[in-house]
Amino acid sequence: MKFKFENQASGKATANALFFVKKSIQFSAVLSETGTTQAETVLEGMQDGPFEDLEYLEIDGVSTAFVNASKERGLSSLDHLRMAGYRLGQFAQKKQINTMSLMLADAAEEQVKAILHGLYYSEYSFDKYKSKPKKKFAVTYEIVGMEHTKEFQKVAAEVAIEQESITLARDLINTPGTDLPPEAFVAQAKKVAKELGLEIKVRNSTQLTKEGFTGINIVGKGSQFEPYMVTLTYKPSKAPKDKHFAIVGKGLTFDTGGISLKPAKGMWEMCSDMSGAAAALGAISAIAKLKLPIHVTAILCLCENRIGSKSMLPGDIFTAKNGKTVMIDNTDAEGRLALTDGFAEAGLVKATHLVDLATLTGAMVRSLGYAVTGFFSNDEVFARKVIEGGSSVCEKFWPMPLEDEYADEIKDKFADLCNSSPNVGAIAAALFLREFLPENIKWTHWDIAGTAFVTKPWKYTNHGATGIGVQTLIEIARRLGD
Repeated sequence: MKFKFENQASGKATANALFFVKKSIQFSAVLSETGTTQAETVLEGMQDGPFEDLEYLEIDGVSTAFVNASKERGLSSLDHLRMAGYRLGQFAQKKQINTMSLMLADAAEEQVKAILHGLYYSEYSFDKYKSKPKKKFAVTYEIVGMEHTKEFQKVAAEVAIEQESITLARDLINTPGTDLPPEAFVAQAKKVAKELGLEIKVRNSTQLTKEGFTGINIVGKGSQFEPYMVTLTYKPSKAPKDKHFAIVGKGLTFDTGGISLKPAKGMWEMCSDMSGAAAALGAISAIAKLKLPIHVTAILCLCENRIGSKSMLPGDIFTAKNGKTVMIDNTDAEGRLALTDGFAEAGLVKATHLVDLATLTGAMVRSLGYAVTGFFSNDEVFARKVIEGGSSVCEKFWPMPLEDEYADEIKDKFADLCNSSPNVGAIAAALFLREFLPENIKWTHWDIAGTAFVTKPWKYTNHGATGIGVQTLIEIARRLGD
């Protein structure tokens, strides 16, 4: 896929694309009077039924695809445009259109950004394991922006960076667990750090033990693969001194459930149990490339929860970095144990704002499904940044209650805390994590169990990793840096 930016239509495009909502053409200042009349006639016909979305007709003497920008239910206007761009991209590749001219002269920058994101999504595929991967047809998109051309070029550069980071996260998540053990994830983090000049600190199991980090080790000790905690730091010279944004990502490169074994059906999806760490790595990569003026630390809690001779046992008790003791009631409630180390690290680096992302509970999947991410927060202002930031990049978030009435659910008779609750799964998990928060930190916990990975087509993800969280993290970093 390539982009060309023109003040006026070059006349060399194979086809044009017009976006419409009901009977109204969007962004159509480049059409002639005759072309406008022709287009209106087509839209009248679409309302009556003879035409369909992406009808390919001749307007102003050029083959033109009509793209419905309000087709799906329940989406924001910007997400409608993403879906329109996604469907257009698929159409252009299927028809093998060499150059598609997009009539966007009257579009706002955020609308152009949405369409470009959709086009990028249409080209994503994870086919490294296919013996005969399909060849992609290279479409060139001519963006006709008139007096806004330079602004649109800047938007496109930002979208390219964001999509590169989303693709990084999605590729990591889609990779089978055997091919992406913790050490392979560490190698990816080192590669990103080297390319972008980020500071990186890698602790192996021995170093974690020496420094009193116990959560990652206890989860990963049943695996043949060594666990790690990786800390990446981006600190530009113009970053405000009173803000330090930490992102902690759950990185279970595979989760069998341990001794509390998961059901066989669907267990293969647990290659996605490191989606939080993948999003954290993708986000800090984009933040650094975009040169956003904010101090950011990404903390990756990497291990594998496998059954082995050294696996943690139900009933085991361990002491976390902050001194609190935890009884392991369920070895499949392991993510929160690993995250305790990430929270401790966020405190050591003196973060002021903390987001953790984790595919944490089946309860959240049952509550909000695959379209909405449930999140918890200890700060109303920070919570609003999550909702507003997510909305601006077409990621839906729903605030969940940190209900103190349920606090006794995570108390244990022998230890300070128990790692699971049979009654209030997602809330209990958030309350458990809150016990390990550093003092005076603004925090939100994102339970992405339902939204990180899909097994049927959903919006612009056909199958597998969605890359959820990367763009909202970038947007939060933008807003914190303002």
